[in-house]
Order: sequence, then structure tokens, then C-alpha cells
Amino acid sequence: MLRIIVSIISLFIASGLYAGKKDICNISFDLAGNGNSYVSLAYHLGDRQYIKDTIYTDVKGHALYRKQEALEKGLYMIIFPDNNLFEMIISDDQEFSISCNVEDIINTLSFTGSGENSAFIKYRKKWMKFQDEATELRKSLNNQTSRDSIDIIKKQLTSMEREILGYIEETAQKYQDSLLSAMLYAMLPIEIPEFDIPLNTANSDSLRWIMGYHYNKDHFFDNTRLDDPRLIRTPILHNKLKTFFTNVVIQAPDSLMPEVKKIISIAETNHETFRYVIAFLFNHFRESQIMGHDAIVVMIAEEYYLSGTVDWVDEKFLDELKKDVAMIKPNLIGKKAVNITMDTFSGVRKSLYDINSEFTILYFWEPNCGHCKTVTPELKDFYSRHRNGEIEVFSVCTQDNKKEWENYIIENGLEWINGWDPVRSTGYAYYYNVRATPLIYVLNKNKEIIAKKLPVSRLEEFISQYRRMNNY
Repeated sequence: MLRIIVSIISLFIASGLYAGKKDICNISFDLAGNGNSYVSLAYHLGDRQYIKDTIYTDVKGHALYRKQEALEKGLYMIIFPDNNLFEMIISDDQEFSISCNVEDIINTLSFTGSGENSAFIKYRKKWMKFQDEATELRKSLNNQTSRDSIDIIKKQLTSMEREILGYIEETAQKYQDSLLSAMLYAMLPIEIPEFDIPLNTANSDSLRWIMGYHYNKDHFFDNTRLDDPRLIRTPILHNKLKTFFTNVVIQAPDSLMPEVKKIISIAETNHETFRYVIAFLFNHFRESQIMGHDAIVVMIAEEYYLSGTVDWVDEKFLDELKKDVAMIKPNLIGKKAVNITMDTFSGVRKSLYDINSEFTILYFWEPNCGHCKTVTPELKDFYSRHRNGEIEVFSVCTQDNKKEWENYIIENGLEWINGWDPVRSTGYAYYYNVRATPLIYVLNKNKEIIAKKLPVSRLEEFISQYRRMNNY
């Protein structure tokens, strides 16, 4: 996992230290109002920021940052002690000067010897002005009642948006191949065309939505260089990936998996972007709370990490990952549930496959689990309304205190199947990845897993929806 590493290094550079050597990185600062102080040099890495160095200023706010090793290309920040900051681009040419007054950074900031940064500051000022003017127009729009006035303001907004987008594209073209260009191109939105749908087409609105969805999905990264490592050290690549895999692609695993493979195949042409994209996708889906996304984690783990394609992780990580995958695979959505047979409270051995009902709720719980004490009564109420062949509950107590288990069942009147396997001989903890309780699985009449980790409050809605989608 990425961790913020703060490195505070004093830059006491003797006048003769680099005699006869040319500095690769040589940045001078004139920071009026920040005398006898310091600034932090920080950089972006995805959605996080990290301190690179601390630069100390003299009484007049002057400082010199010299290194014989080039800084990695990306978007950096100069952060003042009061946490005010400005951003700058570090590209090929790392010899330039910066000046500003801390009392009015944005309006006094200027660069000498870096046309790319000068253009970047010009863009930022123009963008801020556009944002301010657009905000005022939108406020005015909300107060209008006249249709003519509303239309006029909407046209003004449209014209302003076209102007700023035109400026962004023009600047990106002017500084072609620079990081500024790559950043600006990536910010340009994809324009979805008007689709020519024949008159009298059935469900034309749905068809138009589907066509728009596929166009947006297929072209979302047209302006973004997924193989450009410079974008890793900006917030842009992270935000584009997150937006795409959160808001653009339908969240079903069957829809997401081809897109995951497609993005990885583009990124892997550069080792650095490949590392970043793989890590982003693995963590994104591992941390996802959306049911079924664990299938994507398994796919990434098997096809990239465990196959040896990813060669920068250690054996300990891979061993733990193998164990995790082994416990997740048997209980993925769509898999046939592994049959378990165990003793029950009624004294009769019962098999999961013996249950003949439309749906089976497989419930792992403990009598003394705080959360279980809330969920179990909720599930009992749900069961009382949907039993009699429609829904059956096969509950498995995960603790080994039989007396507590029996007392709880009697005192709470649990009439469903109460399974008992204190030594876990059935392997249920492995096959159903039982690491915490309560845990709910929903099986259909064929004993296929159709849901897991659902709260009881969503069971009714989920089962109704499943029936509609599968013509039950």
C-alpha cells in the first residue's frame, strides 16, 4: 500500500559543492513575504500527496533548489507554512525561476525560463475566471422566471463552456508532447454524438441510452494517455480511472472485467503505468462494497499477480493472496453452493441440498455476537413472513458452546434449520469465507449463490427483483 512518507531535508549548499558539475535540477525562488522561513516541495501520486523536500529561504525570501538528479516528471506543489500553496509542472527542463508574493500568490505568481509553467498559470487563471463567471450565471438562472431570460443565460453558459474548452484544446495543441498538453487533453470531455435512430423504432429512448453508454465507454480514454507515467504524478489519471470504473461502466462483473483487461493491456506498454493501474484496480475492487466485485479481484489476482506477470511484490504478499483467492473462489456469485451436512438442533442430520424451497438463506451467526443479536431477530421476522416452501433458512452457529447455542434457540424461538458443527468438519468456514458474523448468503432453487453479505432489510427487495429478472 502507498504510504505518505515525509522527508524534511535542509538544503545547505556550499558554494563550491558542485564546482565543475551542471545541476540537472536548478530552481530558484523569490518568495516575497516568506523570509527566514521554508516551503515544502510536494508531489502528487494518484489521489495522494507526498512531501519530497523542504526548502529554506533567506531573509528576503530567496532560495535555491539544486539537485544533480532530475525530479520525476509530474505536477508538484510548493506549500507554505500556513498551508497555502501553488502548483507547478516538472518536465524535461528543470532549470527555471519562480517568483510570487505570499499575500497574493495566484495573481503575482510568475515563471522565468519555463514556458510550460507560464502557460499553466495562464490556464489556471482563465479557468478560475470561467468558474466564477459561470457560478454567477447559474445563480442568476435559478432566480429567473421568464423563459426568454432563462434561454439567454443558458446560451451564455454554453458559449462560455465552448470558449474555455476551445482554449484548453488550443493550449494542449500548442504545447504538444508536454505534460501540460497531456493533462489538458485528458480534461477534455468526450462528446457523445446524436445517433440516427429510425422513426417508429420500438423503445427508441432505451436504444439511444444504450448507444450513448457504449460510445462513452469505448471513447472515455480517447484523450488520456494511459501509458504516460507523468500522469501518475498528477491527480488526473487516478480521477479518470475512478470515474470510469465507478460511474461509467455498468457495475456488473461481466461488464467490468473486459474493461479491466482492456485498460491493463494499454497501460502495460509502460512498466510504471502498468504498476500503477494494476495496483489501482486491485485496490479499487478489493475495497468495493458492491456485491460480486470480488470476482474481479480474483481475476486480477490470478491473471496478473499469481501468474508472475506482476514481478514487484514479495512472496509473503503472494502467499497471503493465494489464501484469500482460495477462500473467495468457492463462493463467488453464480457458483453452485458447496453442500454441507451437519447435525441440527432437532437431532437430525441435515444437508443443504436436502432443502426443497424456492430460495435458501444460508446464515452464519453466533449467540453472543453483538451484531448478530440485531440481525437474528430481523431474519426471524423475515422468515416468519416467507416460509412454507418459499424460503428456508439454514443457520450455522460458528462457536462451540453448545449450551449457549441451545438456550438462544429456545429462548428466541428459532424454528428454521439450526446447524451445529463445532469442529468445522464440513469446511464451511473455508467454502463460505466465514471470517466474521453475521454473514448471509442467498441461494436459488438450484442452490446457486445469487447474493451474499446482504442486510436483512434488502432481502425482500432483492428476491422480488430476482424473480422479475428470471421470470419466477
